[in-house]
Amino acid sequence: MTDTGPTLETVTGARQTLTVVLPVRLHRTPDPRAGWAQGPYPFTQGARRTDTATRSGYFAPASARVLYGTPDRPCRWHRVLAVTHDGLHLIGLEILRTATATATATARDPRHALAVLHFTVDVPLLPVLRAIGHRPTAGPDPLSGPLDPDTLLDAVAEVRDRTGTFALARPYTVAFLTPGAHHTPALRPDPEAMLPPTADRWLWQLASRSAPGDFPVVPESAPHHEASTVRISADWSALVLRHGAAFLGHRADGGDGDFYDFGALHARTVYLDALLLGSLQRDHIDELTEELSEVFDSERLTRRVTALEKNIARFRSTYWRQHLTAHGPANGLLRAFQHQHRLPERVAEILAEAADYSRLVQTLESQQISGALGVLTILGLPLGTALSVLQVLGDESVPHLLVALGLSVAATAAALTTRYGRLVLSSLRGGTTAPDRRR
Repeated sequence: MTDTGPTLETVTGARQTLTVVLPVRLHRTPDPRAGWAQGPYPFTQGARRTDTATRSGYFAPASARVLYGTPDRPCRWHRVLAVTHDGLHLIGLEILRTATATATATARDPRHALAVLHFTVDVPLLPVLRAIGHRPTAGPDPLSGPLDPDTLLDAVAEVRDRTGTFALARPYTVAFLTPGAHHTPALRPDPEAMLPPTADRWLWQLASRSAPGDFPVVPESAPHHEASTVRISADWSALVLRHGAAFLGHRADGGDGDFYDFGALHARTVYLDALLLGSLQRDHIDELTEELSEVFDSERLTRRVTALEKNIARFRSTYWRQHLTAHGPANGLLRAFQHQHRLPERVAEILAEAADYSRLVQTLESQQISGALGVLTILGLPLGTALSVLQVLGDESVPHLLVALGLSVAATAAALTTRYGRLVLSSLRGGTTAPDRRR
């Protein structure tokens, strides 16, 4: 992949959609009286309606519960809107609650959520993406004025600042573009032919929200990007990067009734949901990493490590999936997102570090148990010896018994001043004692 050839800066596709994902903080549960309804935005195609029931059948049950909630524990709401500004047409808004847990087994901030804005675009798409990405020579941010997210959320939520654990430098974008017959750089010459190199350059520009002058790409990076490219079919491909994803058609769009009706529907629903699940995984991994860094901030190490292990187990059973569905493209998109953010490697590091802390706790507990047994031995041996001597002698004198007890206490105190005694006391406290260098 090189940085030469045509760009998309002046190209308007036959069909263009844009989805923007923003981290937000919920102020209250979305209210049906304000136009909010439970479930994801229900796009339609003919008689097909992509509501919660339809999408849940596409994913494994555990993943569906994370993405759509349950009737008694909803986590996703949508609102139908119609706002137009500078060639962008907002048709709907979603909120997905993404609260995470900490080592105290409670939500650090139960108000964490993602806002999802759905647009259609009738101006060149790349300049819009560059402006959202705040490229140096781009135009003003289109998410302003009537499309300001805080205005659209209407006090239900607000965009989170960029200083927290889950801070994003810019919104995550998912672009979908299909070419017309004259957009030959993106077209496959025939269904059996290889794609021209310019098709992948277009795909890269959409996903990276950049023109060649913003971020020149060297040919040596092509294998790296190939790992994040999903060839859905001969008709279209997807590329997933850290701050954006893109879907690009490879044959001319025939308009209404074309296959791309179905493609656009999937890009805005189940394929988007696969990327949202990847975002949830990344956020929870960030939270677990933060917890690991705070393990030694409290003296109650055992309790913190136990709670951390619980949270890791809860994360793995609830969120950590690399296989979502029997349908291939969604799995490929999730794996590409995980690859971009190194999520499998980070999970392995978390598990290894948590295992180290668990072994440390077990070692400390073993030391404390050994220390307790040592104290019992040091206390019991002199006292038991003194009482046994008196019993053998048949001495039942109270003064002699008190003398024996006193001598036992003195012997115990003397024993605790020895190197062994200090080790026993240190083990009982859960600490360590430096070796005795005296000879």
